[in-house]
Amino acid sequence: MAMRAPDRRELIEIAALNHFELTEQEANYFEHLVIAILANLDDLGQIAQATAQHDYSRRDPGARPCSDDDPLNAILRRCSVKGAATGKLAGKRIGVKDCVLVAGVPMSCGSLVLDGYVPDRDAPIVTRILGEGAEIVAKLNMDGMGFSGNGDTSSFGPVWNPHNREYLSGGSSSGSGAALYYDDIDLAIGCDSAGSIRIPASFCGVVGVKPTHGLVPQTDIVGLEPAIDHPGPMARSVADAALLLEVIADPPPGQSSVSYTAALNEDISRLRIGIVKEGFAWGTSEPDVDAAVRQAIEGLRQLGASVEEVSIPLHRRAGRILASLVVEGMTTLLTNSGLTYDSRPQNHHLASAMAQAMQSRATHLPELLKGNLIMGTYLKRNYPGMVYHRGQHLRSLLRQHYDQALQSFDLLAMPTTPQKAPKFDPNADTITRMVGTRHVSNNTAALNITGHPAVSVPCAKSNGLPVGLMLTGRYFDEPTILRAAYAYEQSYPWEA
Repeated sequence: MAMRAPDRRELIEIAALNHFELTEQEANYFEHLVIAILANLDDLGQIAQATAQHDYSRRDPGARPCSDDDPLNAILRRCSVKGAATGKLAGKRIGVKDCVLVAGVPMSCGSLVLDGYVPDRDAPIVTRILGEGAEIVAKLNMDGMGFSGNGDTSSFGPVWNPHNREYLSGGSSSGSGAALYYDDIDLAIGCDSAGSIRIPASFCGVVGVKPTHGLVPQTDIVGLEPAIDHPGPMARSVADAALLLEVIADPPPGQSSVSYTAALNEDISRLRIGIVKEGFAWGTSEPDVDAAVRQAIEGLRQLGASVEEVSIPLHRRAGRILASLVVEGMTTLLTNSGLTYDSRPQNHHLASAMAQAMQSRATHLPELLKGNLIMGTYLKRNYPGMVYHRGQHLRSLLRQHYDQALQSFDLLAMPTTPQKAPKFDPNADTITRMVGTRHVSNNTAALNITGHPAVSVPCAKSNGLPVGLMLTGRYFDEPTILRAAYAYEQSYPWEA
């Protein structure tokens, strides 16, 4: 469709918005210039459209399951998108978080804001999953627009904890954690911007991997802020998580490929593990969680690893640093219709849908995200770039502190979440939910800022609810964190 050329009055209005005026001669010049540029841009659009023709009509977009079929409210849509006949994932049934584009299958990001949007193409990780023989069988529930950590802000209702349905699953990849307790979903894709893979993994008692930033492409996935977004695998076992990571990951720098599954059986007896002092004894920490994680680390010692405490004081400020990035970052992303204006591939189809949704249905945004937009707009208007710049400076500093610790240790260990899954409170106000979300990400947020890889593996059950152990490694050293998690899992099997 050809783009509409502006009239002279519109050009004068645009100039005024940018704080300058047009003379009659300038208005005449720019009117002709814009018309010429639009003609060239329309030509590019025709080329792009001609090279992007795909037929997804044979895909089964499915439907929302009934509560009897989905008692945890983990699934927004059961579907059937079949992959290749053979491959590493042949026979595997996979659910993907509902912020990952699957062409022909409606996507909402857990919010009525985008409800009804149907993507026109697959995210690269979806293409890779299907190419290795898997079938995508579900789009999974999530906190509204991914902006929470408890699992209770979806427009389609909270996701319940598989171990006790009075409790929450954790978020924002809430359905990706809970749905792994269904027999017909083998693996899941989550996305992690402040802990959103590892938090539900910890609360639900599954394995969740946040890869090194950039190892798994974020393209065609709706996130919070590109600098902190990480797609990754969630699974019932470390081996399954390693297999899915092997399929969706790009090769690390300087390597043609990596077999994460082959690394699982390597010896861990020479590993050096640092217990991050600041990851324990938060004001909101539950003593049984701290005790269970220390016992799990002792188990790794008994398997031959050396263990020693290490201090990273800035870890305690990670949540605030992350907030300084997200407040303006997420605001800019939403007000720019999800476009980042850089070298990353962009999705015009999604951007158009997002722009229309923000204009007509922004009232359906989660309250937490409305608060973020208000704060972000205030900062951009009164202190443009100041807070974000400060956050980026401290991000570099926190990264240096983690890198320094990882010079002495191969892995760093702490509780994934300082507490177990929270009980659902239907009467909780926005402030209470905001505070609760901040507390559950006390330990996870740091690794989204620094970009280091981390895995959450279940290590105990206390008062009927799971506890997660988080292991962090050097950049692109997923093989080490996975083999340590695997050695622990095999030696100390955790019963759900």
